[in-house]
Amino acid sequence: MRKLRETIRQASPEAAESISYDMPTFKIKGERLVYFSGWKSHIGLYSIPEGNEAFRRELTPYAGEKGSLRFPLDRPIPYDLVKKIVMFRMKEIQQKK
Repeated sequence: MRKLRETIRQASPEAAESISYDMPTFKIKGERLVYFSGWKSHIGLYSIPEGNEAFRRELTPYAGEKGSLRFPLDRPIPYDLVKKIVMFRMKEIQQKK
């Protein structure tokens, strides 16, 4: 989880860190960028973007409930994908404002 936090921090150094829903949360301009939590068999990543069809295919192996991703503890976390998600979410938030 430390490496996940570090990956998010590197992708979005201007994001503010907080706790929301009892989970580590990163926010930009007061809006949640991403948040994550450790579970018994996986790490959950939340606030996932829709993206285009190719991006959705990348997310599919990790798809959880309600737009979340689940990274199983017995497999490597795709940190490059996490970085891509953070970058995409940053663009989504900037386009809203």
